Amino acid sequence: MKKVFNVTADCKPEQHYMVNLDERLSKVKELVDMGKYFTINRARQYGKTTLLRALRRYLQGDYYVVLMDFQTFGDAKFKDEHTFSVSFASSFLRLLGRNHLAMSEKMKEAIAALRKCVDDRPEGFEQKELFENLGDICDASDKQIVLMIDEADSASNNQVFLDFLSQLRAGYIDRDIQPTFWSVILAGVYDVKNLKRKLRPEDGHRANSPWNIAADFNVKMSFSKEDIKGMLEEYAADRHIDLNLNEIAGLICDYTSGYPFLVSKLCKMMDEEIPGSIKSYSGNEAWTKEGVREAIRIILSEKNTLFESMIGKLNDYPELNEMLKELLFTGKSIAYNADDPAVDMAEMFGFIRNHQGVIAVANRIFETRLYNLYLSTAKMQGLDIYKASLQDKNQFVVDGHLNMRRILERFVVHFNDLYHDSAEPFVEEEGRKYFLLYLRPIINGTGNYYIESRTRNLRRTDVIVDYNGEQYVVEMKIWRGNEYHTRGEEQLVGYLDDYHIKKGYMISFNINKRKQSGVREIIVGDKVLVEAVV
Repeated sequence: MKKVFNVTADCKPEQHYMVNLDERLSKVKELVDMGKYFTINRARQYGKTTLLRALRRYLQGDYYVVLMDFQTFGDAKFKDEHTFSVSFASSFLRLLGRNHLAMSEKMKEAIAALRKCVDDRPEGFEQKELFENLGDICDASDKQIVLMIDEADSASNNQVFLDFLSQLRAGYIDRDIQPTFWSVILAGVYDVKNLKRKLRPEDGHRANSPWNIAADFNVKMSFSKEDIKGMLEEYAADRHIDLNLNEIAGLICDYTSGYPFLVSKLCKMMDEEIPGSIKSYSGNEAWTKEGVREAIRIILSEKNTLFESMIGKLNDYPELNEMLKELLFTGKSIAYNADDPAVDMAEMFGFIRNHQGVIAVANRIFETRLYNLYLSTAKMQGLDIYKASLQDKNQFVVDGHLNMRRILERFVVHFNDLYHDSAEPFVEEEGRKYFLLYLRPIINGTGNYYIESRTRNLRRTDVIVDYNGEQYVVEMKIWRGNEYHTRGEEQLVGYLDDYHIKKGYMISFNINKRKQSGVREIIVGDKVLVEAVV
């Protein structure tokens, strides 16, 4: 069977190209060996199920491992504790028996006792009795038993589930005097310590989750450049493709920050979609910088379950939505504070990361997708600057090349016509939003853009535009005097060196009424800087 890149369900080593998980599994096993109870909380499609299933195989030599999935239970199974107990017991016995056949007679007897409860009392029984029977099985077992529950938070808006956690906690605290599971691992998007995020307001009394015993889980699950490179090495050898592994792995990592779904999605597109759908890309040609950027352009324009889930969270949590808008459009530095509910949610859902004490959008693809979302609202597209772009858009592309200078010239004209007499301070702060709103219809469908996180602040933001394989660096800044302006030119020149580009672009938002608007060229060393003052 030919291996493929996978973006649905878990990855299987014999079927799918995947990163080497051995180091991660070794670190997780250290927690299990110490008998820890812990949670694996990551955003959607972050490899949680793949890790759990690989961990089950990794641990089986030393432990009896039971991996359950609460998503398969359904709401009816959580109707009350009696129904839940018989459902849990049935699933537990089936999984334990399926995976572990060489058991002692004493353990088989304990299992038979729980089976009798299930068979004789299909109406169910209390959780206390369930845990007493589970404890007997743990006591009789010739190996320690590890319980793993995937999608644990799918039932977390239910009091029965919280009672279940209470029983687990009680068993863990009393493990020195009564037998229980050696280690418990819960996986899901929501940390069980934050179940109140899923509770209805009238159910707030349930938010006191009995899980203050959970150990920290600090195993890194995002993919590094070396992780991606190792996966591509196997792929290139199988397909007899000669590609620049270091360059392509680095580029994929730069755009995705190692988000597992996005890494696999880009690789899958370059393997399966781009060679067949675009004549200029075939075989090795898809695995180039241009191929990566084409895959990014496509993924930014399509619907998928990950993006749909993200948008759903923005609709569910207005405070999260407002924080992200502020971060993207104003350039304000927002301190990372795990106690801030909006920050906590944004990190839990995978929108942001902690970057040297301030929050940053998790990766370039998410950032551009969010910009596109906010810029495509009816309110934004009702603005005059957007309408002006639609009228102008056909004059900016010549022989497939983007005329960025012409874009700046027309933007200056429209911006001054529309906002020159405005005294509102938000115009200066949100000037970058107006430029992106003007730019997007021009490159939409052919190019994309992202904001360089290293330079985003109140005074300066760099936009990197990809269009037909070419890159354009546009620095947007708020005028703060000649000295600052000169430093900005020097910074842009240094940044052009990083991208091996000879020409860069600057937009200075200047509210000084005596300013001289327009576009001019400045020569700095071997670089040409095209500056627009608005």
